[in-house]
Amino acid sequence: MNNEISPKLYLCATPIGNLSDVTERVRETLAAVEKIYCEDTRNTVKLLNALGIKKPLESCHEHNEQQRGGQIAEEVAGGKAVAFVSDAGMPGVSDPGSRLIAEFIKKGLPFEVLPGACAMVAAWVMSGLPTEKLYFAGFLPRSGAERAAAIEKILATDATAALYESPLRVGATLADIDTALCGGDRPCALVREITKTFEECVRGTVASLAAKYASEPPRGECVILIGGAAPGETASAAEKKLDPLLSALLGEGLSVKTAVKIASETLDLPKNTVYKRATELNEQ
Repeated sequence: MNNEISPKLYLCATPIGNLSDVTERVRETLAAVEKIYCEDTRNTVKLLNALGIKKPLESCHEHNEQQRGGQIAEEVAGGKAVAFVSDAGMPGVSDPGSRLIAEFIKKGLPFEVLPGACAMVAAWVMSGLPTEKLYFAGFLPRSGAERAAAIEKILATDATAALYESPLRVGATLADIDTALCGGDRPCALVREITKTFEECVRGTVASLAAKYASEPPRGECVILIGGAAPGETASAAEKKLDPLLSALLGEGLSVKTAVKIASETLDLPKNTVYKRATELNEQ
């Protein structure tokens, strides 16, 4: 058993660009644990070298997290103090870590979350959009009915929505959101390279930013922020989106029942209204 630190799993937030953003608590913890599990050992060793820390490293990423979860749980149960870090930011936020946490909760083992840098939170504040409520969409599905439904959920909420996106897909994603708005528009911000030398926040509307990035993608890691639905948005606006969403869902081979459930929940429309239209579309 480690005499300097309690035996448990420590989930440590790491810098998302600027190494000065590592907290003293994270630095002390990484120096004290017996082993560090990480998303990519090549990236983590660079951080540890910068901090002057040498520790055994072992990978724990999206492809082996379930297997590693059992291994890490056994080590903590045996009295070891271990840390987990993703490549950058808070573990579990669109990064490995959530299945690891679920494993520890299931087995009643102790873990601790050490806060720090998070691109989503920094971008949300930087955007200037309302900060009373947030809907975090993570990375959108690449295509098909799942993507259409995810976009509709973003547009249905009255909270500021945040999503992560590859710079090469920013233009296409904004164009898809613009299309789903059916002639409407929303305030929007593109925040990139947070905490780095070329940090930038570009503010405008969904339509204006879709046009801006249509042919020339931004550089670096990006967060897109979308303003929430206005209080006066009516069911008629949702009904305009019903046919495209149902068509996409049915086109993916989903049953009418499943398509109705997804569309009804996504657009907040009565199931009988959605079912009637889904039946009509399915018969065409």
